[in-house]
Amino acid sequence: MADPKTPPFRPETLAISHGWDPEDALRSAKPPIFMTATFTYPSAQTAKDVHRAYFDGDGPEAGGALHIYSRLGHPGLDILEARLAAIDGAEAALAYCSGMAAHTAVALAYLKPGEGVVHGRPFYSGVDGLFNEIMPQFGAHGTAWTDGCDEANMWAACEAAMAKGPVALLAAESPGNPTAALVDLDLLVKIAGRIEAAQGRRPIVMVDNTLLGPFHQRPIEHGVDLVVTSLTKYCAGHSDLLAGAISGRKDLIAPLKLQRLTWGNHLDPYNAWLVLRSLETVHIRTERAMENALAVAEWLRAHPKVAGVTYLGFTPEGTAARAVFERQCRGAGSTFSFHLHGGEAEAFRMLDQLRLLKMAVNLGGSNTLICHSASTTHYAVSSENRLASGITDGTIRLSVGLEHVDDIIADLAQAFEVV
Repeated sequence: MADPKTPPFRPETLAISHGWDPEDALRSAKPPIFMTATFTYPSAQTAKDVHRAYFDGDGPEAGGALHIYSRLGHPGLDILEARLAAIDGAEAALAYCSGMAAHTAVALAYLKPGEGVVHGRPFYSGVDGLFNEIMPQFGAHGTAWTDGCDEANMWAACEAAMAKGPVALLAAESPGNPTAALVDLDLLVKIAGRIEAAQGRRPIVMVDNTLLGPFHQRPIEHGVDLVVTSLTKYCAGHSDLLAGAISGRKDLIAPLKLQRLTWGNHLDPYNAWLVLRSLETVHIRTERAMENALAVAEWLRAHPKVAGVTYLGFTPEGTAARAVFERQCRGAGSTFSFHLHGGEAEAFRMLDQLRLLKMAVNLGGSNTLICHSASTTHYAVSSENRLASGITDGTIRLSVGLEHVDDIIADLAQAFEVV
């Protein structure tokens, strides 16, 4: 549910102005950067009242700005978090120093010893490792499904997890990284209800919305509790900063905020300002990138050296995934994978021949980035789990950027000559 105080504007409009009042800084049309570590008080009593309001939520300063120390919050965070919540249609939001910091915050807050997370695969490898390597060190357990549009496949994973202990978290990345595999968010929420009926407790439903973002997919509207976004990607959009965010219900965001002041993984003033600036153009950038991606994907699909393309727009008609795409997504995105005939040797020869496209593991930036998934982003994932996720030694992830599409295709064409 969105915050009722949010104006009834569309996300593109909210991304430009929501959360900022020029009266707060000498009528500046845009927010300044509040580069300070700490904030002063006019009196000792005010200092006490501000701390009481921050930690207890009451007293004469309750509802005020409540700036104490920038690790606890700062004006740039206030503005950015209000804007992110409004764009996502959520009650509240938090900004972190990276997408992985946001995912880790959810795991540490809502997974206790003996409890389990059931998640989709493929998932960004850092999150896969968090659920299956790091959290087990704290006594939690992870179980994965491999088809997020198949209730039987997802429920089998849930039953396996409940046999080990209560399921506290259902987590999905949709579209998935790197194959753009979809998860049916309505089905995901339904399964949370089935788990509640089976164990007497509903797990929190969390979705990573990085690859499409709030302009082309809105998980909150489907009943999802928490939405995680790597702001590093499309929202920042220039491959020059790290940031992450969590949006969702106030009762779930509040404990995360209190933990953030201890972990110290908040977003700093400068990068908060940079993300605010970039949010103003994200809808334009993503539209152009998606136009380019469609043309590149069509060219790849027709190339004899390409075994397959996972572009969302090519999801076959009449399939469950196609129905999910049409119901849930407002665009096909611009990050997807293609599979070369052959394996690592052929992929490496092609990648080393590129002149314009840059090999890097980020996505969603203004420049087109490309990488060999098995040896980079998913290197730490076992070969068995990679294959189960549709990642072969010939899989190459492509994040199509804003260059002229003919130049992107020409560079791929000349690189394919060595395969």
